[in-house]
Amino acid sequence: MFEEFKHAFSRPNYAHVQLILINVIVFLGLLIIDLVTWIAGAESVFQAIYRQFSIPSGYSEFFSRPWTLITYMFTHSMRDIFHILFNMLVLYWFGRLFVEYLGGDKLIALYILGGLTGGVAYLLLYNLSPEFFGRAEMVGASGAIYAVVVATAVLLPNYTFYLLFFGPVRIKYIALFYIIISVIYVRHGVNIGGNIAHLGGALIGFIYMKQLQAGVNWGSWITETIQWFRDLFKPRPKVKVSYRSKSETRQRHPETADRVPQEEIDAILDKISEGGYDSLTREEKEKLFRASRK
Repeated sequence: MFEEFKHAFSRPNYAHVQLILINVIVFLGLLIIDLVTWIAGAESVFQAIYRQFSIPSGYSEFFSRPWTLITYMFTHSMRDIFHILFNMLVLYWFGRLFVEYLGGDKLIALYILGGLTGGVAYLLLYNLSPEFFGRAEMVGASGAIYAVVVATAVLLPNYTFYLLFFGPVRIKYIALFYIIISVIYVRHGVNIGGNIAHLGGALIGFIYMKQLQAGVNWGSWITETIQWFRDLFKPRPKVKVSYRSKSETRQRHPETADRVPQEEIDAILDKISEGGYDSLTREEKEKLFRASRK
């Protein structure tokens, strides 16, 4: 784990660690501001800053700070250390598994999709349902993490985690437990806004993976947008035109010559959903690994 965090931004397919580090950095930054303003007797300053990261429930207030639809999913409660601790542990376990099979770009796209859907579900709840009219604000990565949990469970339903006190548990049952708990909490009025966001994230996680298995990537626009921003800060190399024969290209760039067609990847994913990862042949595992490095 230490090596993963050490090389989080220097090696490919460490997106789960990158997301965790972003959440932790935001938490520590806000914690420092909280302590400084508390010592200075200016707690109101911290509250004003914290609101810039929290998504509000009212439409009018939300439209005055729409960026909170993004920032809230990287922000956590400053009063409960377990809020961020449990979220990051679950993100590490499920995110690591997801990245192993589908790569880091898809994990980041799914995380953002889950957070966006959870935030929209929260806004709709407080503005369309008279029973829940009121002023509230929300932070937390749970909606995004629910998306990752459910999507991973759809991809590898029979994959087993070994849990303390419980032993081996298939991840499809872990995902189902999370969903049932959120439904119960909504029914009994416990953190309704947060749990609606959880269920919104879970729904988009299920749809995302089903669509991906059908050959449609709902998160491609997020990946392309992030890549566009990355390209803005990359130095442009001088253009140099050269000619290489096909045989030379294959020798120099075997990964390009050996790309796996999308149809084969879809068939492998279907096979995993039906029989689990262990049902794959060695050749199929190698193809899936090569595809995850794109």
